[in-house]
Amino acid sequence: MAWTWRYHGADGAPVEAGDVPAETFTSRGDAESWLGETWSELAEEGVGTVTLLEEDREVYTMPLTGDED
Repeated sequence: MAWTWRYHGADGAPVEAGDVPAETFTSRGDAESWLGETWSELAEEGVGTVTLLEEDREVYTMPLTGDED
């Protein structure tokens, strides 16, 4: 099975594939570890939320940054 991330900007629009890494992982743990190491770089590129995919099935969506008061 392939695990991948889908990226969305702060406005919810998809982020173009050429603007962010298109990584594929063999396990959920590998995908989540990679995100843990690169989330701040993705956020700097304009990614606001990510969705973890197992093949074509959405597993979960989460924000990369919290709202600051």
